Amino acid sequence: MPDSSLYSSAEPFNGPLAQLFEMGGPVMMVLAALAVIGFVTFLYLMLIGAFYAPRLTRHLKGFMKVWQQTPADAQPETSRQQAGAVGRLNPLLQLVLDTAKACQEQRDQARIRTTAARDAQQALQPFEAPLKIIEVIAALAPLLGLLGTVMGMIDAFGAMAASEGRANATQLSGGIYEALTTTAAGLVIAIPFAALAAWIEFRLRRLHATINSTLVTVLNGADGLELATAGPKNELGQEAGTGDSRAPQDFAARSRQRLAHATG
Repeated sequence: MPDSSLYSSAEPFNGPLAQLFEMGGPVMMVLAALAVIGFVTFLYLMLIGAFYAPRLTRHLKGFMKVWQQTPADAQPETSRQQAGAVGRLNPLLQLVLDTAKACQEQRDQARIRTTAARDAQQALQPFEAPLKIIEVIAALAPLLGLLGTVMGMIDAFGAMAASEGRANATQLSGGIYEALTTTAAGLVIAIPFAALAAWIEFRLRRLHATINSTLVTVLNGADGLELATAGPKNELGQEAGTGDSRAPQDFAARSRQRLAHATG
């Protein structure tokens, strides 16, 4: 009894599945391997997206609000500690806090922008390789299916030629039926992976737009930070407290020269 139940449970795998691989030949094996690789890649991409995808969290939005209002009062390191272990996995949080800290330290603006662009590109790199793998699978699967069909047709017509024209229509149609199996399998694999590739690319564009808009907001807030730390200026456009006594004298001398020219 256990032997018969074991045989009945294994029959679907040893029956239609084995027949499918027998009809498809080695090309069907390659297609099955591509399907497994694509499925594992998609699961990996979903896990990476759940933990390491750049996103605007509530904590990050609160920091951005403080940064837009009073950049000098923003505390990047305090916000980094308050984000927690899971929050610090967000690359957008690290990117915003590092850029804000660099702006508060009055570093070179050109260098800050270059570093932010490089870090933004690195934040999206973990998603680019899986996307490329899925795109390659979506492109190769129908081609491999067509290759299997062509090989099956060659075998069918080769058998017909070997029989010296005595092959009937049943034998020929059976060979064509087996040959078309790989094309159907290739299309079944390619269609869902092509849809997944388009969806992933759309998500990457959304992430890229979110990173760009957030960085623009941080860098615009840095302009207000420079104005706040520059200090008040007097009527002559100089910072207050410079103690330059020559400026009023030069201004008076220029006024007398303009008056002399005006009166001839």
